[in-house]
Amino acid sequence: MKENRMNVTDLILIGLTQNPQMQRILVVLFLIYIVTVTGNLLIVVTVIYSQTFKTPMYFFLAFLSLIDACYSSSILPKMLADLLSETKTISFSGCMTQIFTEHFLGGSEVALLVVMAYDRYVAICRPLHYVTIMNHHVCCLLVGVSWTVGFLHSIEQILVTFWLPFCGPNIMDHFMCDVFPLIQLACTDTFLVGLLIAANGGVICVITFVMLSISYVAILYSLRTQSSAGRKKALSTCGSHITVVVLFFVPCIYIYIYIYIYIYIYIYIYIYMRPVATFSMDKAITVFYTLVTPMLNPIIYTVRNAEVKNAIKMLLKRNVISDNK
Repeated sequence: MKENRMNVTDLILIGLTQNPQMQRILVVLFLIYIVTVTGNLLIVVTVIYSQTFKTPMYFFLAFLSLIDACYSSSILPKMLADLLSETKTISFSGCMTQIFTEHFLGGSEVALLVVMAYDRYVAICRPLHYVTIMNHHVCCLLVGVSWTVGFLHSIEQILVTFWLPFCGPNIMDHFMCDVFPLIQLACTDTFLVGLLIAANGGVICVITFVMLSISYVAILYSLRTQSSAGRKKALSTCGSHITVVVLFFVPCIYIYIYIYIYIYIYIYIYIYMRPVATFSMDKAITVFYTLVTPMLNPIIYTVRNAEVKNAIKMLLKRNVISDNK
């Protein structure tokens, strides 16, 4: 099996489009990547250097921004280079590295969103015990758990894919390496592998969604006894997080629903076909959660939070003054 796999040493990516004019337009659009990285790293630096942001909420926000910056950097630079190149190739080892990185960061972000929801639950439902429960040791532990979840998820994706025989063809209908487009190139029946991968991703989405739902149901239930001003203040602290959760999970749910429908049709009609297909909207959805969502996250958290905006202004003003001196 290993010898067959080594027959494919490089993969050719079809990309988003073959139209040269459209490729040039997309290069301009994807320069948003610079804004994405700058915005997220600006939040990280602001949280680190500002004395007013030493609370668990901003501690988790800094890690979320760091993950978003790294996630975009694991995909978009290669995509931009391919848009400017006639040959869009990537080595097999490079492809596996990209798959591991994107699933590691994506899984970590999913877990971190649950952690942030738990933080809001404790802050709103148990305010008197918040400092005791969400101490620095617990916060570090929860971040470590998030990274561990992402690592285990990415390892599972790699293990079920790496030992598949890849003996040709080597043309992948995508602009990046991902598990589902890759296993279509395997010269063996990948139905069980596709089912395992879909089940893994689906279970993570379902568990995460249930945990987030439980957290916010508990928050809403506890707010029924508070004043209107208290409810408004509590909900304002959750609004940004809910918006980010929606932006992150809607594309993922869309993809997995279509995967499960495809697998169900496969089982129902008993016709041999590859277990996973690249749907027409997959590339657009992938662009959304690799480019748009990481770019919107810092905007959402700063626009809705006056403290963050003021801290960023103070940080930039301080740097400008020090540079002038």
